[in-house]
Amino acid sequence: MFAFSGNQAALAGITDFSLGLYGEKKFLIQELSYYKIAGTIPTASGNFGIVQDYYGYAEYNETNTGIAYARKLGNKADAGLQFNYYNFRVSGYGQAGTVNVGAGVLFHLAANVHLGLQVDNPFGGRFGNSGLEKLAAVYKMGLGNEVSEKFFISAEIEKEEKKPVDFHAGLIYKIIPQCTLRLGVLTGTSSFYFGTGFQFNIFRIDFMTSYHPRLGITPGLMLIYGLKKTAP
Repeated sequence: MFAFSGNQAALAGITDFSLGLYGEKKFLIQELSYYKIAGTIPTASGNFGIVQDYYGYAEYNETNTGIAYARKLGNKADAGLQFNYYNFRVSGYGQAGTVNVGAGVLFHLAANVHLGLQVDNPFGGRFGNSGLEKLAAVYKMGLGNEVSEKFFISAEIEKEEKKPVDFHAGLIYKIIPQCTLRLGVLTGTSSFYFGTGFQFNIFRIDFMTSYHPRLGITPGLMLIYGLKKTAP
């Protein structure tokens, strides 16, 4: 369900109400903690998503609150849009915030092959009294292939404003219906990540760890609750 944070169009494929919580401690440093909570609400006219991000600690923190909407465009494409309010606070100096937008599309090239395009903050949300500070625009393109019912591979190119191109690659392998393994690499930070997830009826728990060769490990935990629709 957290997929719509990376591409809002993914929200269109969700069929049930769900609620998720994710947390990580970057490089085991308390001041670099990151938390995300998200919920999805499917409706007959499209699906809605709500997400809240928090990064930092009491003396310095960044938050982002987003509301997303997505729907299917026939059988070959999905589209989504998200409005966000970003705010950062520095103890003793005050805070500043700005509104920004993100949008994404998913093209279903075949039953098992999907192409995604995503843009975040294309208009450069500005904040501060001078208006000189702005959020960076981010552009993404990704391709995913459901090789089989058990095996999924993906690759993504990301370009953030004023930064080099970043490449992500990952794979998901379902050992049994209740247990999944994930592996991946991010070239921009020279990091590797891996994780495992377990499904218990309508509950899911994932344990994840990323590794940076100089900064060390970042442990993460994800919990998801999904309420299945009952038959009429």
